[in-house]
Amino acid sequence: MYYISTRGNGERVLSATAIKKGIAGDGGLFMPETLPAVDIDFIKELMPLSYPERAVKVLSLFLDDYTKDELSHAARFAYEGGKFDTAAAPVVELDTNTSVLELWHGPTAAFKDMALQICPTLLSRALVKTDEKGEAFILVATSGDTGKAALEGYKNVPGTRIMVFYPENGVSTVQKLQMATQEGDNVNVCAIKGCFDDAQTGVKKIFADADIKKALAEKGKFFSSANSINWGRLSPQIVYYFSAYCDMAASGKIALGDKINVCVPTGNFGNIFAGFIAKEMGLPIKKLVCASNKNNILTDFINEGVYDRNRDFHLTMSPSMDILISSNLERYLYLSVGSEKTSEYMKELSEKGRYSIDGETLKKLKESFAGYYCDEESTAATIKSVYENNAYLSDTHTAVALYSAKKYVEETGDNTQMLVVSTASPYKFADNVYYSLTGKKSESSLSALDDLHALTGVKIPAPLSGIGERTVRFTKSIERDAMAKEVLESI
Repeated sequence: MYYISTRGNGERVLSATAIKKGIAGDGGLFMPETLPAVDIDFIKELMPLSYPERAVKVLSLFLDDYTKDELSHAARFAYEGGKFDTAAAPVVELDTNTSVLELWHGPTAAFKDMALQICPTLLSRALVKTDEKGEAFILVATSGDTGKAALEGYKNVPGTRIMVFYPENGVSTVQKLQMATQEGDNVNVCAIKGCFDDAQTGVKKIFADADIKKALAEKGKFFSSANSINWGRLSPQIVYYFSAYCDMAASGKIALGDKINVCVPTGNFGNIFAGFIAKEMGLPIKKLVCASNKNNILTDFINEGVYDRNRDFHLTMSPSMDILISSNLERYLYLSVGSEKTSEYMKELSEKGRYSIDGETLKKLKESFAGYYCDEESTAATIKSVYENNAYLSDTHTAVALYSAKKYVEETGDNTQMLVVSTASPYKFADNVYYSLTGKKSESSLSALDDLHALTGVKIPAPLSGIGERTVRFTKSIERDAMAKEVLESI
């Protein structure tokens, strides 16, 4: 299988090269030339397998320049050996019509572990496959969870260095401490005075800067990415949609072949786009419900066909979705309208901050997606009501999805089995979760972990337990326009 740019520059590479480079030479994102198709027999073959075995079967459809042994080694290393405190991606029943896919049982208590525990092994192997002698310099922008998961995944991985930028006031206290206390000899973390979009835009500019790339090459290094713009980050996310469907069928929640709806809290459109790829491959998904917080740019796009980032930006209690530039939407546009039109849209977004799609393209979008959003008050109310009525403790992002899923059912009357994707442990946002349940503020963001545990009895995940006692290594904060200088100094 070959990969080409969403902006159509003619570059055509195998998956190992796409994973190594992270982003195409024209600034576009790598996509397979064609998506593989599967049938019910393929899903039936997955059902008795373990999660690592399912990962190998699905990933082998996309990464066919990797051997089965290479993929098996990567999957076992990622998902076995006690890195996850339970099955990698368990499905929990919430009520008769709703199940929750918990993706936060890994080493950083967030869904990014599902991809970033396997991605470093895929990259290391890609360096060998492409006869690369240089060191990969992994550059990351994070809205909270990707940064820590990438740091943990690439910690002391030979042939790599990693640098993470995050918005100083745009992550939770726990997320910030997770990054600031990161161990490893090849890691670096820096805050910026700005929002996630500033960090993401800065990283993309650095990727495209010829002078910086030249300076990097002179030091025997090259840029790569751990964000979901990298196909090696996105493709492992396809796996858990197949895995969840298998588990729902095995439990009797659905019959094999039945369609399900899936609701995903998303800001950068990567997680839900992985679900869309699974749907396009043949996984029986009826509708993908895109759940946004108060930064509801994706809701407006799905409902109206206009993507406009010229709007107020809100800091919310679900900070990983505080995003106004959804990078992976470019991949969807490519599949929908082709590379030439996608390139035009991206140019409009860069120059004017907005673009709009035609009526036929919007109709096609709505066939697969529904867009809903949840404000702060409703997020808090959902956390409280779901805990009281269903004895289920959710984080702020999952609450956005639970609310959106409920609104979708109420407005459409569609009672198809709903799978809600849960992206983080409630303890990553313990202060807001505790306040939502009690109306009381904890003494501090860290004491909120103990307060929430005392209130609910839900165990604090090991990666977050005692986080306030760890040594802080990274405290630097810079202006957003100083990111390139910081990278050069790091080099």
